[in-house]
Parts: sequence; structure tokens; C-alpha cells
Amino acid sequence: MDEVVDRARSLLGRVLHGHGVAVRITEVEAYGGVLDPASHAFTRTPRSEIMYGPPWRLYVYRSYGIHHCANVVTGPTETASAVLVRAGEVVEGRELAHERRGDVAGVQLARGPGNLAQALGLTLTDLGTDLLSDSGVRLGPPPDAVPPISSGPRVGVSKAADVPWRFWVTGDPTVSAYRRSPRA
Repeated sequence: MDEVVDRARSLLGRVLHGHGVAVRITEVEAYGGVLDPASHAFTRTPRSEIMYGPPWRLYVYRSYGIHHCANVVTGPTETASAVLVRAGEVVEGRELAHERRGDVAGVQLARGPGNLAQALGLTLTDLGTDLLSDSGVRLGPPPDAVPPISSGPRVGVSKAADVPWRFWVTGDPTVSAYRRSPRA
């Protein structure tokens, strides 16, 4: 389980490139796959199957029937660990992100997992994308300097709600607000 936490923390400050927009990742949540009752992969289903494959693939799913959310599968294969990308700062393609998101303030363009996926133009057609490719939807290299990182409980989960696997760039204005699930 330490590996998914390390990978989650290492995503902070990296740039996720979508369809004409790039976002510097400022907030993530780790999910430990088959060992984590809060993970979509705790029980293997057709929806979570991508999580059991090789690392550095994109797991996209629809949340509440309206929003898409994006996860980085961290592996190793068959453990189904993944990291939800929760928030970021739009660093390229701001105009296109505004078109997709409407009239929202700059720090809110990619604040929250659904908003981030919408700003990047991510949909179910991006499911399984190799994020280490040189073009298309991809993940940029690690930043030169590691930003200061804070941690706390995950947002909106009813199981394992107090596990402190939500990580964010300390003090960054794009980080979303913490909301505990009422079912927790």
C-alpha cells in the first residue's frame, strides 16, 4: 500500500495534458485497489477492470451520471491501485478550458475531479490511455522541485473515510474543499 501513496505524492506538480489543455496537478487521492474498501477495484467489476492492468493507464469513469473523473492506475498489475486526480491549475489552453467549464474563476477551472476532467476534455473514450506516451492525453515529467505537501482524509468516501490518503500542494488556491461523506 505504500507504493500507491508514494505514486500519489509524486503526481503533485506534474502536468496532465488533455485535449488542448494542460493542468498542473495540485491535489490527488490514493486508492489501494483490492486491499482498500473505498476503491472501485475492491470488488472486481467490468468498470474497474482497467485498474488491474499495467500502471500509467488512465481510468476514466462517470460519477453521478454526469461528471467524468480521471485516475492514474499505479499498479503493480493485479493490485488495482490508482490515484484520483482531484484538482489542478490550468497552465495551457486556458481559453479552451473556459469554453468547456463556462464562466468560472481561474482557480476554479480544474478544482474538483469532475471539473478537472471537463477542463481537460476527458471522457470515457480516453479510458486505458497510456499516460507515458509522447502525444495526446499524457502525463508530463516530475517537477524539478517537489512542492510542499499536506495530507488528510479522502473526500466523499463512506468506507475507510479517515485514511489520510488525500494529498495536496500546501496553500495552493486550486485545491478543493474537504467534504466528508455523510455516510462515513
